[in-house]
Amino acid sequence: MKDPVAGFLRHLAVEKNASPHTVRSYRTDLADFARFLAGAERRDLARVDARVVRAYLASLHARGLDAVTSARRLAALRSLYRFLVRQGELATSPARDVRGPRIPRKLVSFLPIDEAAQLVDGRALGGRGLDVDDLDRAESTVRVVGKGRKERIVPFGSRAARALERCLAGRERGPLFVNARGGRLSTRSVRVIVHRAARAAGITRRVSPHTLRHTFATHLLDAGADLRAIQELLGHSRLSTTQRYTHVGADQLMRVYDGAHPRAHAAR
Repeated sequence: MKDPVAGFLRHLAVEKNASPHTVRSYRTDLADFARFLAGAERRDLARVDARVVRAYLASLHARGLDAVTSARRLAALRSLYRFLVRQGELATSPARDVRGPRIPRKLVSFLPIDEAAQLVDGRALGGRGLDVDDLDRAESTVRVVGKGRKERIVPFGSRAARALERCLAGRERGPLFVNARGGRLSTRSVRVIVHRAARAAGITRRVSPHTLRHTFATHLLDAGADLRAIQELLGHSRLSTTQRYTHVGADQLMRVYDGAHPRAHAAR
C-alpha cells in the first residue's frame, strides 16, 4: 500500500461510515506519529516495532501531554495497525501489546435538579445538526443521528414542543436551530449559548452541553428510569458505557435499600 494512512482514513470514511470529525481526529493523531518517526529517522510505518511505539508514548509524556491524549493516540495506532494486518500488509500489529498510560477515572459533573430547572426556566436551549424534517410533532419525538451515523428516536415534552413551535415560526424545511444569519448553529455556538444561559440563571459551576447530557441521564436514573431505556436515549452501543456515564444519587440508593433490604424499616 503506497500510503497506508490515507488508505486507513478512506476505510474509516467509506466503509466504517465514520464522521468527518472522527476522520480528522485520526488524521491529526497519526500525523503526529509520522512526525515522530521522521524525527527518529524512521519513515516506514511497516518497520515499526513495539519498542518504537513505547518510545513514542514516552515522547508524548516528555512533551507534557496528559494520559488521555496519549491513550487516544495509542488507540489510533492500534486501529491503523489492525487495518494493515487485515489488509495483509503486516503479519502482526506492533501496537497490540503496548500498554497505555493509566487514566484516572473522573466523574463527569452534572447539575442538581434545582439548578437544572433554573437553567431551563431561564432560557430555552437548542441543539445542532437537527433539521425540521427530523421532528415528528404528532408523536413529540425527534430523530437524532449520533456517533457512527447511528439513528435513535428521542421523545420531548410539552414545554419543548411549545418552544419548538415558537422557534420554527412557520418554517417547514432546513435546519431546526439557526443562528442570527439563518445558518445552522455550530458546536461552538451551542457551547456559548449554554455558558451564557448558566450565567444568566446564576449557576456558578462550569456548565457545558455535555453537562446537560449527563444531567439528563442522572435525573432519569434517580427518578427510577430503566438503565437500558437511558442507554437507548443516549445512543450508547454498550450498557457498560451508560453505567459509567450515570451517577446513582443518594435518594435512589435509599429507595432501593428501603424496598429491598429486609431490615431496612426496623433499622429506621
